[in-house]
Amino acid sequence: MSVPPLPESEILKTVLEPLLEDFIYWFSRSRSLLESEPLDFLEESDRAALLERVKAAEKEVRAARLLFQATEGKTGIDPNTLVPWHRLVVECWQVSAKRRQQKAQEG
Repeated sequence: MSVPPLPESEILKTVLEPLLEDFIYWFSRSRSLLESEPLDFLEESDRAALLERVKAAEKEVRAARLLFQATEGKTGIDPNTLVPWHRLVVECWQVSAKRRQQKAQEG
Protein backbone atom coordinates (compact mmCIF):
# COMPACT_ATOMS: atom_id res chain seq x y z
CA MET A 1 0.00 0.00 0.00
CA SER A 2 1.68 3.18 -1.15
CA VAL A 3 0.86 6.72 -0.16
CA PRO A 4 0.49 9.15 -3.06
CA PRO A 5 3.08 11.92 -2.98
CA LEU A 6 1.96 15.33 -1.80
CA PRO A 7 2.10 18.21 -4.23
CA GLU A 8 5.10 20.48 -3.67
CA SER A 9 3.00 23.31 -2.23
CA GLU A 10 1.44 20.92 0.30
CA ILE A 11 4.88 19.75 1.37
CA LEU A 12 5.94 23.36 1.85
CA LYS A 13 2.84 24.09 3.91
CA THR A 14 3.34 20.95 5.97
CA VAL A 15 7.01 21.59 6.71
CA LEU A 16 7.81 25.25 6.21
CA GLU A 17 4.77 26.87 7.79
CA PRO A 18 5.25 25.27 11.25
CA LEU A 19 9.00 25.82 11.02
CA LEU A 20 8.52 29.55 10.48
CA GLU A 21 6.06 29.65 13.38
CA ASP A 22 8.63 27.90 15.58
CA PHE A 23 11.30 30.44 14.66
CA ILE A 24 8.93 33.29 15.48
CA TYR A 25 8.06 31.68 18.81
CA TRP A 26 11.68 31.09 19.85
CA PHE A 27 12.89 34.51 18.72
CA SER A 28 10.05 36.15 20.65
CA ARG A 29 10.94 34.19 23.80
CA SER A 30 14.61 34.98 23.33
CA ARG A 31 13.88 38.69 22.87
CA SER A 32 11.85 38.66 26.07
CA LEU A 33 14.66 36.89 27.95
CA LEU A 34 17.30 39.31 26.70
CA GLU A 35 15.17 42.37 27.42
CA SER A 36 13.91 41.50 30.88
CA GLU A 37 15.97 38.87 32.70
CA PRO A 38 19.17 39.44 34.66
CA LEU A 39 21.99 37.73 32.79
CA ASP A 40 25.06 38.37 34.93
CA PHE A 41 27.12 35.84 32.97
CA LEU A 42 26.74 37.85 29.74
CA GLU A 43 28.59 41.10 29.05
CA GLU A 44 26.20 43.95 28.37
CA SER A 45 27.69 44.54 24.91
CA ASP A 46 27.29 40.82 24.05
CA ARG A 47 23.74 40.89 25.34
CA ALA A 48 22.90 43.96 23.24
CA ALA A 49 24.50 42.44 20.14
CA LEU A 50 22.61 39.16 20.60
CA LEU A 51 19.36 41.05 21.13
CA GLU A 52 19.89 43.01 17.91
CA ARG A 53 20.59 39.78 16.01
CA VAL A 54 17.43 38.22 17.45
CA LYS A 55 15.34 41.26 16.48
CA ALA A 56 16.78 41.25 12.95
CA ALA A 57 16.18 37.52 12.53
CA GLU A 58 12.65 37.85 13.88
CA LYS A 59 11.93 40.53 11.24
CA GLU A 60 13.41 38.32 8.52
CA VAL A 61 11.30 35.33 9.57
CA ARG A 62 8.13 37.44 9.76
CA ALA A 63 8.84 38.78 6.26
CA ALA A 64 9.45 35.25 4.96
CA ARG A 65 6.20 34.08 6.55
CA LEU A 66 4.28 36.97 4.97
CA LEU A 67 5.73 36.12 1.56
CA PHE A 68 4.90 32.47 2.09
CA GLN A 69 1.31 33.36 3.03
CA ALA A 70 0.93 35.88 0.22
CA THR A 71 1.90 33.25 -2.34
CA GLU A 72 -0.43 30.72 -0.71
CA GLY A 73 2.46 28.47 0.23
CA LYS A 74 3.99 28.32 -3.23
CA THR A 75 7.23 30.07 -2.30
CA GLY A 76 9.92 28.20 -0.45
CA ILE A 77 12.95 29.44 1.43
CA ASP A 78 16.52 28.62 0.53
CA PRO A 79 17.87 26.25 3.19
CA ASN A 80 20.96 28.47 3.41
CA THR A 81 18.65 31.14 4.85
CA LEU A 82 17.34 28.79 7.52
CA VAL A 83 20.74 27.73 8.83
CA PRO A 84 21.70 31.07 10.49
CA TRP A 85 18.23 31.28 12.07
CA HIS A 86 18.65 27.79 13.48
CA ARG A 87 22.12 28.60 14.81
CA LEU A 88 20.78 31.74 16.47
CA VAL A 89 17.97 29.80 18.12
CA VAL A 90 20.51 27.29 19.46
CA GLU A 91 22.65 30.16 20.77
CA CYS A 92 19.59 31.60 22.52
CA TRP A 93 18.74 28.19 24.00
CA GLN A 94 22.24 28.09 25.47
CA VAL A 95 21.74 31.52 27.07
CA SER A 96 18.39 30.38 28.43
CA ALA A 97 19.95 27.21 29.87
CA LYS A 98 22.64 29.28 31.58
CA ARG A 99 19.92 31.56 32.99
CA ARG A 100 18.04 28.55 34.40
CA GLN A 101 21.29 27.31 35.91
CA GLN A 102 21.92 30.76 37.40
CA LYS A 103 18.41 30.85 38.91
CA ALA A 104 18.88 27.40 40.42
CA GLN A 105 22.11 28.52 42.10
CA GLU A 106 20.42 31.68 43.42
CA GLY A 107 17.39 30.01 44.83
